Amino acid sequence: MTTRCDRTQAWTALAGHYRAHGRDFDLRDAFTRDPGRAAALSCEAPEVFADLSKNLVDVAAMKFLLDLAHECGIEPRRDAMFAGEPINATEGRAVLHSALRAPRGAAAFSDEVHGVLDAMLAYADVQRDGTASGIRHVVNIGIGGSDLGPQMAVTALEPWVPTGLQMHFVSNVDGHDLTRVMRRLNARETLFVVASKTFTTQETMTNAMAARQWFLAQEGMTQADIARHFAATTTNVRAAAEFGITTTFGFWDWVGGRYSLWSAIGLPIALAVGGTNFRALLAGAHAMDRHFAETPLARNLPVLLALIDLWYRNFHHFGSRSVAPYHQGLARLPAYLQQLEMESNGKRVDMHGELLPYATSPVVWGEPGTNGQHAYFQMLHQGTDVVPVEFIAVKHAQHGLADSHTKLLANCLAQSQALMLGKSADEALAESAPTAAAGYDRARLAQHRSFPGNRPSTTLVLDRLTPRSLGALIALYEHRVFTTGALWGINSFDQWGVELGKALANRLLPRFASGDASGLDASTAALLARLRS
Repeated sequence: MTTRCDRTQAWTALAGHYRAHGRDFDLRDAFTRDPGRAAALSCEAPEVFADLSKNLVDVAAMKFLLDLAHECGIEPRRDAMFAGEPINATEGRAVLHSALRAPRGAAAFSDEVHGVLDAMLAYADVQRDGTASGIRHVVNIGIGGSDLGPQMAVTALEPWVPTGLQMHFVSNVDGHDLTRVMRRLNARETLFVVASKTFTTQETMTNAMAARQWFLAQEGMTQADIARHFAATTTNVRAAAEFGITTTFGFWDWVGGRYSLWSAIGLPIALAVGGTNFRALLAGAHAMDRHFAETPLARNLPVLLALIDLWYRNFHHFGSRSVAPYHQGLARLPAYLQQLEMESNGKRVDMHGELLPYATSPVVWGEPGTNGQHAYFQMLHQGTDVVPVEFIAVKHAQHGLADSHTKLLANCLAQSQALMLGKSADEALAESAPTAAAGYDRARLAQHRSFPGNRPSTTLVLDRLTPRSLGALIALYEHRVFTTGALWGINSFDQWGVELGKALANRLLPRFASGDASGLDASTAALLARLRS
């Protein structure tokens, strides 16, 4: 039995603590009072170290938040997920992405999972050997979880991609996406992966049909060549065969799209980095699974991050969180996290369909550092909204440019320090400002050059960005999202909000041919007419 967060005693205690202490909490004072704060508010999990000390929490807030987790039944709900109970109640499904990365014999559906995994990795290792297969380009055609997860992982693990193999990802139904990629391809050297669970996803199948048409138009290519140059990750083997595809790898209804990179949807990852490294990715995620499943809540990193997320969203009323990975390999991580978090927890009703009286998912956004520093960090430091920032630092680089990496890490630490410390007007007044307008009033200028500080951040540290550490990092975020959803009493594993727009698009599509605007609202009818003219 679980309890919604706002119906617990801990919620009432948190509200009182926020009014008395949390609202005016100052990080600078907290560090002055407690020299051991950094050590006390740090947490070690598999492959990931977290410094939580620059967050707006004190001992009492953390105690009440942990009380909240216990009252909400996080542990039994977590155990139910790992046990394969149908916690996705609206769709009557289990949520078992953790079974996809469990060792053989250690989780439900092990024989089926490892049967597909073994076959997929054997196929991938053959195809990625360009000398034997002739494949120089892999094009993954998917959308949502069939694109964001694999693309993020392949980008992160680029050092493990063999020289001469180029990976491409096409997701948008906008033909500019596919034609941009096809201009670079040689049909004889290209493998297309069509990723669609049902083999009916509109965007994916539109692009797949266009890719097949392009392929058959190339000199010497025939229908018989489709079987060698196309593979599918799907459960609809019959539809794939009708398309001309004979190599398919399936998965199960307990694999949600945004949790599917561990399944056959991860085929492009395996093609990019090989079977051994794909298994290392799974092993890292499994290690984080065990941490989440077995570690007491007070030292459980996914839980601690989720509790701070709730504290910020529901008490401080922060509406967004910025993710700033200080590693170019993690450039696609913020986009991946947008789907993982906002599609999972962007809900307005609880598990029983009751309207919620509090906010759920924040907006998640970001860019790699140091690019973000020259784009939006101005707002983070001096804007009117407080935006918690999540920095991700990687201690050791995969390149030999030591000077560049030292500067990257220095920037990462400096930004979190600057967000916390800020700069007073008096401090700004005491400094010179070489770029200021001549004769500009110094006191007024000092106001422009002051920073409020006391802006929260979390820093996650990886020793190296490897297949194993990437797997652990992704699983950390998955379990964090699960925990916040469980605290809010929502179903993090359905996505009905995606459906309405798709249904309306299907109804509008024939109107572009007919011009029939009957029954449409005035705005849509006018736009339809303009786009058809």
